[in-house]
Amino acid sequence: MLYFIKTPNWIKRLFPKFVWNKTTTQKVIYLTFDDGPTPKITQWVLSELEKYQAKATFFCIGKNMESHPKMAQKIIAKGHRIGNHTQNHLNGWHTKTSVYVANVLEANQQISKFSNQLLFRPPYGKIKNSQAKALQKLGYEIVMWDVLSADFDTSISKEKCLNNVIETAKNGSIVVFHDSIKAHEKLKYVLPKVLVYFTKRGYVFKVL
Repeated sequence: MLYFIKTPNWIKRLFPKFVWNKTTTQKVIYLTFDDGPTPKITQWVLSELEKYQAKATFFCIGKNMESHPKMAQKIIAKGHRIGNHTQNHLNGWHTKTSVYVANVLEANQQISKFSNQLLFRPPYGKIKNSQAKALQKLGYEIVMWDVLSADFDTSISKEKCLNNVIETAKNGSIVVFHDSIKAHEKLKYVLPKVLVYFTKRGYVFKVL
């Protein structure tokens, strides 16, 4: 499995209209959680965040919101933000643009019940230029990341996952976690330690 923990600058320069991080001198980190809501896992994440008055952005799959609307409601009620992660976790590279955009809009039917924010993150980070342009034309801000925790990777240890975040996150970083069954074991180890580590160093966690 090939991926970058820290997004290289050359990739950011290739796609300047995507949001990779926030430029700031303040000690702010933007935690994001993909693939939820997953009832028990998302609830646990919300409880952990609350201990540190941390806010985060949840890029939700439409069908999961459809299945668990109360969980989506809780995300908003706790002061977090919801973004769009397609209705069915589509890989943009393998999907026709018209089908992809329709799938995003289908997910938005669920999201719009709770939020008017037009934030979008492509599953796997894979999106065609034609898809990106179509979504941007509809008013979507395409949010990527500059730090990948790799909590989805079953081949790495939970300690490595923790180091991925601690060693690379800095002012304005957008960090990716997953509130999913697959990532749960690593997330339970890593998230509390990340919250402690950066809080002790004067950082705050905000929504995008």
